[in-house]
Amino acid sequence: MNFFSHLSNSIGGLEILFSWRLIVAALLGMCMGLERSMAGKHAGMRTYAMVSVGAALFVTMGTLSAYALSVFPGINPLQLAGSVIIGIGFIGSGLAMAHKEQPIELTTASGIWVVAGVGMACGFGFYVLAITATVVSVVVFTFFSRVERKLRARYGIKVK
Repeated sequence: MNFFSHLSNSIGGLEILFSWRLIVAALLGMCMGLERSMAGKHAGMRTYAMVSVGAALFVTMGTLSAYALSVFPGINPLQLAGSVIIGIGFIGSGLAMAHKEQPIELTTASGIWVVAGVGMACGFGFYVLAITATVVSVVVFTFFSRVERKLRARYGIKVK
């Protein structure tokens, strides 16, 4: 068996293993998006799941490419991850700009940025980190929203 057939077999097995990372990313993204859907926001379960899967896919492709092309120096999957962060930031800022009258959309935009991070963590195989970020994000979305509403009501602060 030559080098390239061994590499092909190894990458095929890794692709199956890495496919689970995409599934976990979709499930965690859906968990975060469910709260946004329940809150009546534009970006919900499907959007969050797709952003998470997309980020996981790009990171996974970078990792697999680095493995497949390891004979070439300079291949770095973190460069792709950095590009995902920048791209999602642009999407979030566009979402915030499109809804100037509704500053609450900033929470959705920041949630999309975080869910991309969750997808990237899944893509790199950091499941505990991804699950922790998802739980923390859902707590921020739900619990902190209730706290904000109660504090605003108590101190008579109206949302503009």
